Amino acid sequence: MQKGPELLDKPLQYLKGVGEARAALFRKLGIHTVGDVISHYPRNYEDRSMLKKIIQLQDGDQCSFEGIIASRVIVSRPRKGLSISKVSIRDDTGLVNAVWFNKPYLKDQLKPGEKYIFFGKVTRRGTFEVLNPVYEKVDETGPVNTCRIIPIYPSTGKLTQNVIRTVIRNALGYAGNCIEDIMPAWVRERYDLAGALYSINNIHFPESDDAFLKARERLVFEELLVLQLALMSVRNAHENAVPGITFGAREEVRSFVEGLPFRLTNAQLRVLEEIERDMESSRVMNRLVQGDVGSGKTIVATAALVKAVKSGYQGAFMVPTEILAAQHYSSLRELLEPLGVNVALLTGSVGAKESRRILEGLASGEIDIAVGTHALIEERVVFDNLGLVITDEQHRFGVRQRAALGRKGTSPDMLVMTATPIPRTLALILYGDLDISIIDELPPGRKKVLTYAVDSSMRERVYNFIRKQVKEGRQVYIVCPLVEESETVDAVSASELAFRLATKTFSDLRVGLIHGRMKPAEKDEVMKSFISGETDILVSTTVIEVGVNVPNATLMVIENAERFGLSQLHQLRGRVGRGSHQSYCILFNDSRSEIASERMKVMTETHDGFVISEKDLELRGPGDFFGTRQHGIPDLKIANLYRDMDILKKAQEAAEIIISNDRLLETPENRLLGQVVRDRYSRVMKTITMN
Repeated sequence: MQKGPELLDKPLQYLKGVGEARAALFRKLGIHTVGDVISHYPRNYEDRSMLKKIIQLQDGDQCSFEGIIASRVIVSRPRKGLSISKVSIRDDTGLVNAVWFNKPYLKDQLKPGEKYIFFGKVTRRGTFEVLNPVYEKVDETGPVNTCRIIPIYPSTGKLTQNVIRTVIRNALGYAGNCIEDIMPAWVRERYDLAGALYSINNIHFPESDDAFLKARERLVFEELLVLQLALMSVRNAHENAVPGITFGAREEVRSFVEGLPFRLTNAQLRVLEEIERDMESSRVMNRLVQGDVGSGKTIVATAALVKAVKSGYQGAFMVPTEILAAQHYSSLRELLEPLGVNVALLTGSVGAKESRRILEGLASGEIDIAVGTHALIEERVVFDNLGLVITDEQHRFGVRQRAALGRKGTSPDMLVMTATPIPRTLALILYGDLDISIIDELPPGRKKVLTYAVDSSMRERVYNFIRKQVKEGRQVYIVCPLVEESETVDAVSASELAFRLATKTFSDLRVGLIHGRMKPAEKDEVMKSFISGETDILVSTTVIEVGVNVPNATLMVIENAERFGLSQLHQLRGRVGRGSHQSYCILFNDSRSEIASERMKVMTETHDGFVISEKDLELRGPGDFFGTRQHGIPDLKIANLYRDMDILKKAQEAAEIIISNDRLLETPENRLLGQVVRDRYSRVMKTITMN
């Protein structure tokens, strides 16, 4: 919606019925102006369109009826804190009583002889009654809250639905004619989209089901088109700001790949080819590599580092935890030092002397690759000639850190990796500034993790199985949703469970505990003990969700599995099954909810992370599915990323055509659209283009 016209920018108090107190309630919803309230879309609808005569009312009906107040309102107070207001209503066919609880003020509002429309649920208790009905006076303006399909809005505490509906109706009357259609005419025609004013009116007060569907399709398309144009503009800014590095060393990469003790999968080879093409082009690479747990993203990233170093540049590999940094450092050294590549590890816990040596080596160019945590983006870290930046587990960082690391070189290529599979269409929204590669094939011979969903009646058998695994020399994770016991949440806490297991159930075994409230040094100590095999059972929260590689761990037990999302359960399961031994995942679920049962069914039946992520999106709804707030992307007001995939594809197609013909959105037909793109997404566009 266009915010430029003057009336739409007026403070909400310009509207009838909005004083300072009410405006303050609207501000809690992020609504400040007339334009804001017009674009405050309903979250649901209630059909109040059926209008009956009183004689037609039946027990259980939920409907509207018109009538005249036939008596004074009688207020009784049967006990403290409860008042009952009762009045008789008649039409030319009969009489019905209306009853409200704790609304004594109705005595002064509803006057005998006045005509109202009521909506509510009818019950028969000897005579017919309608309980707590919505009511509005019959006048020339027509009904807002009855006799039609009624919108239900996101609200806050004291802001009633009636008030929101009335304010929106007033806003449309005050400024509706100022709404300009930002959509180019050819887009509306090609995709058969309704006009802007028609869509706004019918999303709030639909004339019919068809009118609502047409209105919603138009507004969803517009929202997704604006988002895609913003992200494509970011990508264009990347590509056109300054030329990128043109890397060579294709033969050295071939030699590295052929010298590996295993063959890359076809999916790995395809993605590596896409990365090499980007690196050899004159534009800056901005590529996301998605791959399920164990699909082999790291070796592909390593080949890209070989290409950078053998072309005369340095590489930076940033990961979210010190443990993960140490693991990557160890594997990179093993693979690359024989090729004469100098790799260093830089984290917060590296000593002052070693840290100084690494900083000097990076500044002089003596060190080729720095592996590290957030320490890499500190001001003191200076690279001689940074050419390739890799961030692993992207959702743990966010755009600002990615940009900060990129600024340590002159237009370095950027490679972003994630082991959290997300539907490709959703990835295009969250990472629209990146090209996307998917490693959708696991290396041959990798055993599936056998997964079972059980309830607490199986606990003793599960504990016997844990003991059996440890006796065979294996190790076990037990994951809990809480760090400590909670009075408000009925779930197992890691601290309490670890104490019980260590002192009672498994007092003869070595039990460790790790959670997010521990200091980094403490967490590292616990993880090192587990990695080295000094701990048999590690009780944890989800801090072990990402990246930890312990091939000897073969059993993952998840307490209160119903409290985790599907994608999170899949990531936790991915911590086992990393060695040659058969691995298992056991999900404790005592919930009887349908969603919990559906999640357990999905987990036991499939191991495909992309299938799981699609199902997760379906079950959870879009929400903040994958760190959108880290990207500075505002919440979508009307689009539903699961339900509106088809509209998204059309919006992406339209965005690509618009950008290819008018990169800066400056032509007369795109001017309004471009203004909205810049207004709505200026923060995220500025953030991403900083590097």
